[in-house]
Amino acid sequence: MSKIAENFRIHEALKQLGLAQINDGTSTGSKNFGSGETISSYSPVDGALIGKVTTTSKADFENVMEAATSAFKDWRLMPAPQRGEIVRQFGEKLRELKEPLGKLVSYEMGKSYQEGLGEVQEMIDICDFAVGLSRQLHGLTMHSERPGHRMYEQYHPLGVVGIISAFNFPVAVWAWNTALAWVCGDVCVWKPSEKTPMCGVACQNIIVQVLKENHLPEGISCLINGDYKVGEMMTSDNRIPLVSATGSIRMGKIVAQAVAARLGKSLLELGGNNAIIVTPDADIKMTVIGAVFGAVGTAGQRCTSTRRLIVHESIYNQVKDAIVSAYEQLKIGNPLDETNHVGPLIDSDAVKMYEAALKEAKNEGGKILVEGGVLSGDGYESSCYVKPAIVEANNSFKIVQEETFAPILYVLKYSGDVENAIAQQNGVVQGLSSAIMTNNLREAEHFLSSSGSDCGIANVNIGTSGAEIGGAFGGEKETGGGRESGSDAWKIYMRRQTNTINYTTELPLAQGIKFDL
Repeated sequence: MSKIAENFRIHEALKQLGLAQINDGTSTGSKNFGSGETISSYSPVDGALIGKVTTTSKADFENVMEAATSAFKDWRLMPAPQRGEIVRQFGEKLRELKEPLGKLVSYEMGKSYQEGLGEVQEMIDICDFAVGLSRQLHGLTMHSERPGHRMYEQYHPLGVVGIISAFNFPVAVWAWNTALAWVCGDVCVWKPSEKTPMCGVACQNIIVQVLKENHLPEGISCLINGDYKVGEMMTSDNRIPLVSATGSIRMGKIVAQAVAARLGKSLLELGGNNAIIVTPDADIKMTVIGAVFGAVGTAGQRCTSTRRLIVHESIYNQVKDAIVSAYEQLKIGNPLDETNHVGPLIDSDAVKMYEAALKEAKNEGGKILVEGGVLSGDGYESSCYVKPAIVEANNSFKIVQEETFAPILYVLKYSGDVENAIAQQNGVVQGLSSAIMTNNLREAEHFLSSSGSDCGIANVNIGTSGAEIGGAFGGEKETGGGRESGSDAWKIYMRRQTNTINYTTELPLAQGIKFDL
């Protein structure tokens, strides 16, 4: 393996995660989770081969579903607090392995090591949340119109939950879903991104250890690998009542149609085209910090990344100059080196998409404020490193209306009052995250009102990127409408049942209907 990988002890991290590795780094020799074709995982950091996994065949998938459906029969009967105890133990394992797993996330996906650690911390946090939730899966009681009757609602486990996750959060989004599904009494089948398969294997190794220690079946947590064809096995299977899918809008529409065709449920977390509105009353220093991290964090490959900066004309030049100046201080390079701010894009296809977007922005009349480009030479061992770019643009540009998964920030101008800025922000098909920078209480409250931001997430004086466990995460419009993580997101993983109990010797009918025999 390359010197970079050796310097940051990638070998040791892989071993700690149960991914045995050959000394020359040509293969991890990790256990197979299928009998199909081989997927090779190359790090965007230095181009080195991390490991190989085999894809899931139809026969493998059938074996997985048999294991999952069998495990569900027993798992659903375990009291929810006891299921919560298993999740607690999983969270403890994650605490022990936070450093190596965070390092693998950084190395296989390309995000900074700090962000990799942060992603594992999200897993730990959702486990803590789920443990508490395991004692609060409450229903409702209500008064019946009929004397001597009691009515209530309760929630039961759904069954097998299918999870399709994306490369940009290769472990956290799975945990958001699976921790809640587990305490709800469901079992899970997970298809991680084919671009980050080793993260999936590592997580499976961790939970399998917990299940074995508690003499529980591995079918509670199942892993399948492959491309969209493997995902189609999941979306078309009637034994999976809920499919949670994270990815592009295009992918989400395909999943939604396939699941709806069999009257299943889908939880969709799709694209974002997120904006920060900067009003004349904004704190410029805070704005720069929020906008820059939002735009370049994870190399712009977050669904909540800041794509558009909508600035009032009275402070436009001041904000523009401050952002451009901040970009001059960015350090691009190996994400495992904590002095760097920006790592690589996930692969060469992402680089091509980045280059095409910049070309299109220029063709539509955009003015380049910070020049982009692909980096090469010493320190850029792979071809996936690019420069974060800033483009002065118009919200009506076709390329601005699209989500480009890369560090490209479009700076837009608005005049008049905040309604004009909100109209620009809402004027895209996506509706995930949004933010306003202002010290004006009226502007802030208007932004959060029903006539303000149309996004699932709306922030004041923080950026668009970086959600906490506890609040429901998700968006509106073509972002899919799903909600994961906190609040009452647990309800989608369960089926609701209304119960009426008659404890009298009479049988009165509702609505006063008479039916005498």
